[in-house]
Parts: sequence; C-alpha cells; structure tokens
Amino acid sequence: MTVTNIQFPIDLSAYKPLVLNPANATLTQEQRESLKTNIQLCRDAIVFFTATGAARGVGGHTGGPYDTVPEVIILDALFRAASDQFVPIFFDEAGHRVATQYLMAALHGDLPSEQLLHYREANSHLPGHPELGLTPGVKFSSGRLGHMWPYVNGVAIANPGKVVFCLGSDGSQQEGNDAEAARLAVAQHLNVKLIIDDNDVTIAGHPSKYLPGFSVAKTLEGHGLKVLEGDGEDLDDLYRRICEAVTTPGPIAIINKRPMCPGIKGLEGSTHGHDVISVELAIQYLESRQQTAAVEYIKSIQKPKQTYTFLGSSNKWDANRNVFGDAVVAVLSRISEAERKQKVRVIDSDLEGSCGLKKIHDAYPEIFISSGIMERGNFSAAAGFGMEPGKQGIFATFSAFLEMCISEITMARLNYSNVLCHFSHAGIDDMADNTCHFGLNNMFADNGLDDGYETRLYFPSDANQMKACVEAVFFAPGLRFIFSTRSKVPNILDKNGHELFGSDYKFVPGKDEVIREGTQGYIISFGEALYRALDAVERLQQEGLDVGLINKPTLNVIDEEMMAKIGNAPFALVVESFNRRTGLGSRFGSWLLERGFTPKYAHLGTHQEGCGGLWEQFPHQGIDPVSIINKVKDLVR
Repeated sequence: MTVTNIQFPIDLSAYKPLVLNPANATLTQEQRESLKTNIQLCRDAIVFFTATGAARGVGGHTGGPYDTVPEVIILDALFRAASDQFVPIFFDEAGHRVATQYLMAALHGDLPSEQLLHYREANSHLPGHPELGLTPGVKFSSGRLGHMWPYVNGVAIANPGKVVFCLGSDGSQQEGNDAEAARLAVAQHLNVKLIIDDNDVTIAGHPSKYLPGFSVAKTLEGHGLKVLEGDGEDLDDLYRRICEAVTTPGPIAIINKRPMCPGIKGLEGSTHGHDVISVELAIQYLESRQQTAAVEYIKSIQKPKQTYTFLGSSNKWDANRNVFGDAVVAVLSRISEAERKQKVRVIDSDLEGSCGLKKIHDAYPEIFISSGIMERGNFSAAAGFGMEPGKQGIFATFSAFLEMCISEITMARLNYSNVLCHFSHAGIDDMADNTCHFGLNNMFADNGLDDGYETRLYFPSDANQMKACVEAVFFAPGLRFIFSTRSKVPNILDKNGHELFGSDYKFVPGKDEVIREGTQGYIISFGEALYRALDAVERLQQEGLDVGLINKPTLNVIDEEMMAKIGNAPFALVVESFNRRTGLGSRFGSWLLERGFTPKYAHLGTHQEGCGGLWEQFPHQGIDPVSIINKVKDLVR
C-alpha cells in the first residue's frame, strides 16, 4: 500500500461523532448543528480527495458521494447508538460512490486519512469500486451498478431482527436486478431500508428526459414497498423519514430528491457532476470554503505519464472506443436517410460518450434511442429490431457488462438476429475502477453451438484496423461483437516503419495476420496487448532471438493456414488481457492439439485482482513487454 508522510490538508478530527436514537425523530438544535458541521466537513473532504484523482488522470466520481453525505452521516450516528439494532455497513449499490466508503473508513480509524491522497492510484488499495479484503475499513464489494440490493436481501435474511440499509440511486434502480430484489423483499417482509438519491442525473443524461415514464417512487410502490419521499437537503425531514423507516417493520424506500452536486457552482444539476469534479471547479469550490491547504495540494500534483517507448508502433495514439462511432457514421453516410431509418437502430445504455455512440447520436439522431441503464433489455431490443433480414440493431456498453447479457445473446442467436455490438473497456488497460469493471470474459459471447446462427468476435488492435473492421462486418448477418479498450492505443507499424493497417489494408474476417515473421516461435496476441507484444518481439530480435508475432483480430474463428504455421514453430505463446481461465489462450492450446501440433505452449493473461491505476495494470498481471520477453526466453531455453 502507498504510504505518505504528507498530512491530509482538511482536519478530519473536526468530525464530531454523534449518537442518535431513532425512537426520537426530532433533532435538537445541538444535534442539527453537529450534523450540519459534519456534513460540510465530509463534503469538503470528498471534493478534495476525489479531485486528486482528476489531477492525476485516474478519474473518479465526486457527485454521488457528495450528494449522499447527509444520509450517510445520519446512518453513522444511528449505528453508533445501537449497533446491535443494525447491520452497521453502508451497503451501496452505486459502486462508483466508493469515496463514501473510504471517507468513513478514515473517520472510523481503519484507514489513515493520508491514504485518501492516493485515491485510485495504482497500488494504493483505493480502487474505483469498493473491494472487500483489499482496503482496510471497506466491508463489502459492490460490484457493478445495481447489483447490491439482491445481495442485501440475503444479508437481511441472515440477520433477523436487524435493520439493513442499502444506499441506491435513480440510476441503479433502472437495473432489472432491483425489480427482482423488490419482489423478494416485499414477499418475505425483509427489514431492508433503501435510501435512494433521486437526482435525475446519470452519465449521459437525465432520466426524466430519456425515460419519461419512469418514476422510482411509483415503481417501488408498485412492487409493494412503503415509500417515504422528500427533499434530501432538508435535514430535519430526512432524519424524520429515516427514523420512520427504522421503526416501521418491513422493506421501505426513502427517496431523496435533490439536484446533483447541490451547492457546487458549475456542477449543480449537471450530468458532469456524475464523474470526477474538474481540478478547476474543485479549486474554485475549496477556495470558497477557505480550504487553502487543500487547494495548494491539488495544484502541486503532477500527472504521472507512461514513459516507456514502445518499439514497432507509431507515436500516433487514438481511442478505438471513439473510433468505432466514427467508423459507423462513415458507413451510414453512404446510405440514404430513408434506408438508415428503415434498416438501422442504435440503442444506448447511458454510456454513449464512453462507447463512441455519441458520434452516431450527433450525426443521425433519427436512428438513435437514448435508453437507461438496462443492458439486458436494450440488447434484446436491438436484437429484436435486427430479427428481420437486412435490418441491423446496434448496441454498445462496457465489456464488464457482457456477462449480464449471456441469456439474451443466446435468445438473439436462436432468433437469427443481426446485431452489431460494441463492447468497450475490454481487458484491463486504464481501468482504475479495477476488478469488477475488468472486461475479462468476452469469449462468453461465443456461447452458441457449431451449427448456430453466426457469431463473430473481433478485437482490432489500432484505429486503422477498427475502421477497416467496422467497414468489413457492418452489413454481415449474425451477431458481431467488436471490442475496444478504455485506453488509447498506438498505430501498428510494419518492419519498414509504415502503418501496417493503412489506406491499402482490407480487413478479412476470420484471417489471422503476420505482424513479424520469426523462425524460433510465435507470440499470438490481439487488441491492446498486440503493441506491447510487438515491442517485446522487436527487442527480442535485437538480442538475436528470431521470434515472430501473429495478430488474431477474429477471436473465435480458426485460421487453418495460420494454425499450421504456428503449430510447426518451436513454441507458441498467447498474450492477452482477457481472463486466463476463459480467454483465447484457454482454447488455443486445444486447437493446436486437435490438429496434431505440439509446439511448446504457454499463455499469459489476466489472472489476479487489479492494482488500480491505469497502464500499471499490465505489469501487475505480468503481460507487459518485460514479462513477455522473460516468458519467451523461458520457452526458447
């Protein structure tokens, strides 16, 4: 864990531990003032240490933790009064609100306050979502958005007679998991109390605009929950409603209406408040609060840079997740408006800015549907649109969420649907959100039978290949999954220093590609691991080891000609950022053996929980160039 001798510049010892009895729903003047002081202190602290993530480039989320401080501070006071009456854990199904967990761990003495200065840094044990067992004071792993309430139901069943809280949001309540959790909680009369921040903001927009019929309160009432709705910034009313929920048996939802980031100039009510506060706005806010030392600390932060020079690739880097959108727009621009409206529909799951879909939304809004955080339903809607021959549904989200859609993928295949899927944030690169957001199990999409409707998995290695891939497969029938990383990637060069996938290149689905020839063995790679593997090959060749490199951009099709080439070589090493248990390498060795090939075989992939940070994830997993070089040298001995 990172240790620092620098003092946390906001005095957290000013926090006044308060004890509140839920049997008395009226605050005294002294209690009210203590709560207000604690709330302001915590909000200042959250703005400050999340802004260190902005300054370092590792990101983070400010708005959600900042919003929910009043309810968290009240819960803390209740837990201190009667811990035997509660399960004293701040369960939260909006995992990106991790700053809440870290701040409370520091206030409870489990985490040095100075550790907060390293929010989301590599090896700091402060990843972008809480992970049980990694961070002192963190008492649960939240996983992805909207996955916690069903789990909390089980906690309530295991703790009869105790009250269990689950912090939620209008975004997390859009996930289908919560509908199922609501029905069980009501049917079993579980003593679960939801505290929902209903601020009408998610990543890409306002639910009241893109889901105009959706109401958190009416939805939960329809499931049978008692709902206590009010102003989350009205401290007396908030406390009264929480007390009523605690003293009333059964599942209850406390819904708090407030704008996003109340009181932060430039962010209040804005979708930008969902993510990390900008350095500029953080400084402006902290200066208004006379937090001079905090401002000076933020100003002193130097953004870390990747200083390694990768051989074999250019100094031109681009984000394939955005290039996907550009490539789709280019294809759509060549067909008429009438044909676009008839044959193509794009369905977003509140991540259009992260997956490149915003490019399509801006260019052709008439074919774009802004939907909510409902990956399963949105994928199926895209598949249903693509059921008729000649029609294409387009769907995109993060690769970590592919696992949630496996059943829907099967149904799409059984119905001969045509869907072009873009799953961004594949692998582990630049993933400060860490383990729960790793896009590791993408091969799960290839879960059909040999004679099933065609499914193809593609992972282009640079911006040029992404464009060529989209061009080649856009109008193809079947399910097409195109993966990209969160990180930017450099353009791959040939041995003469020219762009390998330049203007003359044509992407051929199902064909592997020789990046470098070699006589002593081959590395097989793809995606963002390819340029790292290429660097390793270039350096090995400089040392006199004639090692080659194969790009496998179509992950689930066997190229028999290339398989023979690799199989007759002295060794084969698969390098990927997918899960070692489920990725390409877990299949590739079997493919070789089935064909009678027996080269030395090894496989490098993601195999342990993450370390946070950005590019640091690759050496942490042993799939960086140095680790690849060492593995090759083991194989050629």
